[in-house]
Amino acid sequence: MGAVSHRIKTTYWPETRMLLTLALPICGAQLAQAAIGVVDTMMAGRFGATTLAAVSVGNSLWAPLMLFMTGTLMGLTPIVAHLLGGQRNGDIARAVHQALWVALALGLAAAVLLHTVVAPIFELMNVPPDTARESRAYLAAVAFGMPGIALFQALRAFSDGMNHTRPALWISLIGLAVNVPSNFVLIYGGDGLIDLFGDALPAFAGELPALGALGCGIATAISMWTMALAMAYYTARGRSYEDVALWQRLHRPSGAGIRELVVVGMPIGVAIFVEVTLFTLIALFVASLGEVTVGAHQIALSYTSLLFMLPLSLGMALTVRVGNTLGQGRLAHARHVAWNGVAISVVIAAMNSLVLWTTAPTVIALYTANPDIQALTLTIIALAVLFQLSDSLQVNLAGALRGYKDTRIVMVITVLSYWIVGLGGGHWLGTRGLGSLTGPLGVHGYWIGLIAGLSTAALLLGWRLKRIG
Repeated sequence: MGAVSHRIKTTYWPETRMLLTLALPICGAQLAQAAIGVVDTMMAGRFGATTLAAVSVGNSLWAPLMLFMTGTLMGLTPIVAHLLGGQRNGDIARAVHQALWVALALGLAAAVLLHTVVAPIFELMNVPPDTARESRAYLAAVAFGMPGIALFQALRAFSDGMNHTRPALWISLIGLAVNVPSNFVLIYGGDGLIDLFGDALPAFAGELPALGALGCGIATAISMWTMALAMAYYTARGRSYEDVALWQRLHRPSGAGIRELVVVGMPIGVAIFVEVTLFTLIALFVASLGEVTVGAHQIALSYTSLLFMLPLSLGMALTVRVGNTLGQGRLAHARHVAWNGVAISVVIAAMNSLVLWTTAPTVIALYTANPDIQALTLTIIALAVLFQLSDSLQVNLAGALRGYKDTRIVMVITVLSYWIVGLGGGHWLGTRGLGSLTGPLGVHGYWIGLIAGLSTAALLLGWRLKRIG
């Protein structure tokens, strides 16, 4: 008993405090960046239904590209964490510069894709002409911001790997602060400013054009580049990065450095892309089940996604801590760090389940007053309560494995669990049920599939961590 108490005091409790210190700013940054998308949708919706549709369709195209870039560049975090833990500060700048070259290439590739493939996709999706026209203008503007957000994510991954997660929070809030007024001016133009400020407004300001979806895209691009430049400035001037000398000289692209980042980071990007497409495809399948079902599904997904931010942030912080400890050559301690983080994720899952269940009726009422949607959403939330444990476990087990740079197995497990078990099983249950036992389970079948997929991922990732930890 005394040995257990000593280990808690000397190992687990200090690690828990350090992990939460890293995770909470990450969570705030994630929420701030998500809020930019919420603001875009809300302000576009107030301008008009076509603009709202154009921005929503556009988001469904550029957001997965951004998440793939973000995941790939997250490979820099364990690389920096290992170097920092091994006190190899002189090698950190070289690794970061390789990530910046990769970020620039990914950002430019994403921009080109947004310029070239949207028209065929809109034709395939039978998007109405007015919506397609506005959405193309919106995406053309967002495309200019893609290199900026990629560079920001690379520098954020560097800062996180250095155990400094707060800068990403403050700079994400700066991006949000820039996005809101930029949206207002560019979407609504002079008429919106006159409504807000009245006769006090200078004459030239009242003549600004209302750009609608195009203005929303420009504002998003401005906020992306603002975050990139702010992060570059902070990493250049911040005392926390002085030992790295990040901006003293620029290292040229190196095949070995880029290959290491791609080997570690690309599987992360693929895994995140697989997760995004899982929910996108389920939303498309559910769309055929009627407006009430679609509304209930979206409300449940929106609320559970918000609660997921804390386990997700904990997993990102766990990557840093495991990477730091391994870089120090403390292999046994790294195992304690990893499993301590997994244990904390169980506690957070229990808290999320309690919050979800007790607040569901009140939160659902904020989304809709339709009693049919409210009732159906509650039944979906009941299923969502069940997968909080497996969802929190799988993201933190994956975070720990990424600290070991063991990312390819995470990708394989994610693809198998999400697409085959989660999507395949959910679609079978939703459209066919359990043979003679039940008829088609509809939206509940898809959510049962999610539970099965996330649980499968948690079990397989737990097996992998036990094997290598």
